[in-house]
Amino acid sequence: MESTSPPSSMPERRLSRSEVLLLTLASAVVTANAYYIHPIISEVARGFDVGQGLIGIVPGANQIALALGVLLLLPLGDRISNRKLVTFTVAGQFLSITGMAFAQDFRLFTLASTILGFFTIAPYLLPTYASKRVDPARLGAVTATLTTGVIGGILVARAGAGVIAETLGWRTVYYLAAGLMLIVSVLLPFIMDEREAGSDKQPKQSYFSLLFSMFGLVRQNPEILISGSIQGLGFGIFLSVWMGIGLHLPDMGYGVDTVGYLAAFSILNLFTTPLLGKLADNIGPYKARLIFASVNFLGVCLLWPMGHSVWLLIIPIMVMTFVGPGVDISSRMTFLNLDPKIRTRLMTVYIVIMFTGGGISSSAGTAVYDAFGWVGNAVLAAGMSATMFSLCVIAWLWKGRGADQAS
Repeated sequence: MESTSPPSSMPERRLSRSEVLLLTLASAVVTANAYYIHPIISEVARGFDVGQGLIGIVPGANQIALALGVLLLLPLGDRISNRKLVTFTVAGQFLSITGMAFAQDFRLFTLASTILGFFTIAPYLLPTYASKRVDPARLGAVTATLTTGVIGGILVARAGAGVIAETLGWRTVYYLAAGLMLIVSVLLPFIMDEREAGSDKQPKQSYFSLLFSMFGLVRQNPEILISGSIQGLGFGIFLSVWMGIGLHLPDMGYGVDTVGYLAAFSILNLFTTPLLGKLADNIGPYKARLIFASVNFLGVCLLWPMGHSVWLLIIPIMVMTFVGPGVDISSRMTFLNLDPKIRTRLMTVYIVIMFTGGGISSSAGTAVYDAFGWVGNAVLAAGMSATMFSLCVIAWLWKGRGADQAS
């Protein structure tokens, strides 16, 4: 049985601020690939001559494949060098997104997008890599910084893709994305080091032992299931709403560039996310998550009444955009303070649940919109948000009151 107590010592050398910044920029690039399709989904559907219900398979399969990739690849981060694993997976991302750029058949495009999802583990390996190399008191702030990179990548993908597609065509988006991935594939191995905390003194488990050991870790840390489910719902809300917006605004007569402009409000997160991380450091992750989830529910409830005006739609989008990353940051903090030897595998469980929820919600968002329009999409998001809030309450009552007071 593996101990889940915090380690008695940490590596002497810490990540510098410049290294954290470079990892944050890399996180932005590797994360963006899955989100380019959000504002241009109607253009891609038109380009391949497929319907609104069918096009949802692309982001849905991408997210499910990401969950599978995280399950099968991310545990290797507790066995081999994080640097080697990241180098391999970002190369796979580069090849697959290049395939998306040049695919002339919808099935090949979907296959390349699915393979892309399988290799997209770097944004979820880098936080565990960094958590082993920072002072525990800075864990929330550094996790928030890396999360800001993820948000920045999503922002550039969703805002930039719509504008580029409107003027230069949707394929240009993927040509540029492939170029950025080539740069990251070359540079990221030079940013990271081979050092792994404690790995040189302890025997390493076999690959299959690592996989099966996650069942034991879940039994020892059952709250990871709640944290993963909360983030799976939060991520699912985000994806289903943006899948709906990507179809709803063109139906209202707006171009895909308008979807991109609306997504640009996510720039707010570049400034607010670090503050959310500091708040979670100060009051504890469980209480912070409960606050973030309640505000998110308020924003989601405004989608239906305000969804038929692009100007009013800005209000719920800004509310959801503000607190959404806080749910993820505080959820990760509930387990990233445990033994470094098990953090990658706990992150694996967390991300698998998260992207399973995201994949189901991506397909559900387009399917519900195709059947019931914007109202159906808004009701779906409200139901998921209410469930997420309820789980946050349960987690706080179960673990949070004592843990937050101790912090």
